[in-house]
Order: sequence, then structure tokens, then C-alpha cells
Amino acid sequence: MTPHSPVYPGVLPDHGRFPYQAITRRPQHPWPGGARLAVYLAVNHEHFAFGQGMGAMIGPASPQPDVLNYSWREYGNRVGAWRCLELLDEMEMPAAALINTALYDHCPELVQACVDRGDELVGHGHTNAERQGGWNEDEERGLLERCRSLMQARSGRTPSGWLSPWISESLLTPDLLAETGYAYTLNWCHDDQPVPMRTRSGRTLWSVPYPQELNDIPMIMARQMDAKDFAQMVIDQFDEMLEQSRRQPLVMGIALHPYIVGQPYRLRHLRRALQHIQRERESAAGRVWLTTPGAVCAHVSAADAAGAT
Repeated sequence: MTPHSPVYPGVLPDHGRFPYQAITRRPQHPWPGGARLAVYLAVNHEHFAFGQGMGAMIGPASPQPDVLNYSWREYGNRVGAWRCLELLDEMEMPAAALINTALYDHCPELVQACVDRGDELVGHGHTNAERQGGWNEDEERGLLERCRSLMQARSGRTPSGWLSPWISESLLTPDLLAETGYAYTLNWCHDDQPVPMRTRSGRTLWSVPYPQELNDIPMIMARQMDAKDFAQMVIDQFDEMLEQSRRQPLVMGIALHPYIVGQPYRLRHLRRALQHIQRERESAAGRVWLTTPGAVCAHVSAADAAGAT
């Protein structure tokens, strides 16, 4: 065989977690109250180690300690997150707070503010300065268990969902999530509806849609999209998905990071996008469900259980 010969090895390796299924060929179950489009805000509250580890960057990396990039991210915890919470209060919008548990030592009052608002707490690792995908099974299981128990002990909330720092998974992550008590994951961005995932224990782990397009890190930081264009993208996504949801119920997530959208000039445009969603929701005759990913998971899990009996 020459180097240019075509190779047909057969079926490609597969994850084995769920089969292919076109969105147009599924049972259609509406959201509570007959709503068609579930919309949730995922606000990522993160903490980073000083002088080591990973982190998003606003400028070229410098030798550690990289004060520029560290302090830019820390703006989110000191200022941006509080401005975001004020905006959500003003809009009377629920949110999912994706929590690095390192925040309990660094700024516990920020986590408490999310609890006081009634936000859903979602596990998001201990810190975004590290990622779990390369860890062994015992190390990864320990992370999932420690984050869950710490959130319960410090906030009185046991998280039902998980988003890995940097969306980093090992081959066993879905299995370990199910075995350590999590009901859903936000790691997969492959669908606009929740999808049940197989795990080795036989427990179902739900994959709730979490966006990598409608997400300020890849769009604003990686693609260098202006804040006004990101806000328009939120509006366009909402309008189009509301139209599509006439045919099947859908989930629209909006992923936000306070050190990015909490910058005042970006927050101004986010305010405009959320005001649009609120106005359209009021005129959409009950077709929009402002919710959290945990509520989405609970709904589909109950519907699935009822259908199995």
C-alpha cells in the first residue's frame, strides 16, 4: 500500500454513550406549562492559582507570576460578578452559578450571594487553573466527591450538575459523575435537547446542552467578537430558537464569565440582550421557560421515568 492509498478501516471509534438520533425524529415532550423553549443563564464563577496553572488570557503570557492575566481574571470576582448579580436581580432572572470550590476560601461571600439569590449551584471543579482529563480514576473520583461534599457543607446545596474546568474529560468522567451522585453534565455541546448518556453502573447521566457558540470565552476572547456583536448573537439565537421550538422543544443556554461580560461596556450590551429576552418572553404566550439546567434535567428525568413505567 502506498502512502496515498485510500484506507477504509470500517466503523470509527465511538464513545458508546448515546446513539445518533436526528432532532427531527424524536418524541416531543413540552416543558412545564406547555413551554417550547427553555432558556438558562450559566454564570461561571472561577478562581485561579497565582503564579501557576492555566487561565484565560487578555494579553501574551508573561513569566510567572503573570500579574496582568491573573489580575484581569480576578476582576470578575471583585467587581464583575457583583455587577452581573445586580443585573440579574434587576431582570428578575434565575441563573445557574457554576462554582469553583476554591471560592469558599477566597471569597465565600460571592458564593453566598448566589445562594441568597436562589441560584442553582453547579459543580465546576476546585479551580480553573487545572483540568481533570489527565488524572487517574481515583484522583478524578476524589475531585468529584470533594466538590460535591464541600458545596453541601458550606452552602447547604448538593449539586446535581457538573461542568469540568476547560470541558476536560477522561474516558471515565461520565461514569464517575453518575457514581458520585451527579444527575447531569454540561460538558457536551452536541445537541439542542437533553440526551441520556449510558454509564457503566447502568445509571443514566443526562447531558444538558451547554453552548460553546453562545459563550463569551470562545466568542469574545478567541474570536475577538465585540460585545455588541455578542449581544446581538444572543438575540438572534433566541429569536431563531423560539421559531424552531414550534416544531420541537429546545434548550438555549447562555454561558457567561464575569471577568469578561462583567466589564462595564460589555455588561451594557448584555443588558440589552436580556431585556430583549424578557420582552419577547412576555409576548410569547407561555412558550419561553426561564429556568436552570438542573430544572431541565429534573423535568426530562421525571418524564423519562414516567414513560418507563
